[in-house]
Amino acid sequence: MDIRMKWFYRIGFLLLLLIAIYVFLKIRSVWVPIVRVAAIIAMPFVISGFITYLLHPIIEKLHEKGLHRGLAIILIYVVFFGGIGLALYKGIPAIIDQLKDLSESAPVFAEQYRTYVGELQSHTREWPDGLQTRINDGIDAFEQRLDSLLTILVGILIKFFNSALILMIIPFITFYMLKDFKLIRRTVWYLTPKQWRKKGTQFLHDVDESLGGYIRGQLLVCTIIGTVSTILFWAFDLRYPLLLGLIVGATNVIPYFGPFIGAVPAVIIAATTSMKLVIITLVIVFGLQFLEGNVLSPYIVGKSLHMHPLMIMAALTAGGEIGGILGLILAVPVLAVLKVGIIHAKHHFMTTRTEPNSQ
Repeated sequence: MDIRMKWFYRIGFLLLLLIAIYVFLKIRSVWVPIVRVAAIIAMPFVISGFITYLLHPIIEKLHEKGLHRGLAIILIYVVFFGGIGLALYKGIPAIIDQLKDLSESAPVFAEQYRTYVGELQSHTREWPDGLQTRINDGIDAFEQRLDSLLTILVGILIKFFNSALILMIIPFITFYMLKDFKLIRRTVWYLTPKQWRKKGTQFLHDVDESLGGYIRGQLLVCTIIGTVSTILFWAFDLRYPLLLGLIVGATNVIPYFGPFIGAVPAVIIAATTSMKLVIITLVIVFGLQFLEGNVLSPYIVGKSLHMHPLMIMAALTAGGEIGGILGLILAVPVLAVLKVGIIHAKHHFMTTRTEPNSQ
């Protein structure tokens, strides 16, 4: 009878949970606006917290070397936000101009590719029926996407300026987070239930050990690769060097697949000029990736993840399938956190099993 009651209780609880979820979804018109407002309010604090997480170890190292903590905060703060501000001030107008030129040149690029395809078709008459039509459709779709780039950019800029007031307070929030980092950590410690403090601290420490160096190192490596590729593209007269260098640097954060993704736009643009420039572009992109894989990453990023390449590839495949480019970028950090969480959960369950036996 007791077993039946337990099953009735579990089934009843599951039904109540499903009903609660159903009602919750039905009244989403009530809570969705509240969630949106909460997300807007939380966004600058989340961004500031991430920036604080990136900069705090650097400030601690400077402080350990004898520099006053306040001076270290001001120095890193000015360098970081000053560099971002200068990059935005100089970079955004140039990127807009290059995107505008790219969008206006889309019909020319499409016509050049149709000429290439026509020449190939004349030399390869054994192509399957319908392949030429598919290629033309692909070129038309590519042209339309280039035409829409400027519209998309304008929409992004409008959203950016609409959120400018919120984004402007990020440097101030970051400054106070850096200044009162120990106070914030102490407050979180006292707000956490006592039984969770030790395990929670160890979990966060292990996540930081596995992920912190990787994130900071990857951001630095991506900045270096993006800057150098921009300079080299400009030196060899490749069109839109800043835009293409930005793409190469941003996609470099994706392990293994990033170089191939970043190389595609550069090769497409280079192909509109000459085959020689295509070869030069490929040498630049993959030469930088060789430098990054054998020199920069081992010294800057290191091997902080401690994960087998097969696990990383599986995570990238799943991330790309679920979230596209964003999923590829977030796949490795999520995998690192999951790995630490599984290890801690396993240790927790093993501890709870052995404690009753010991008694």
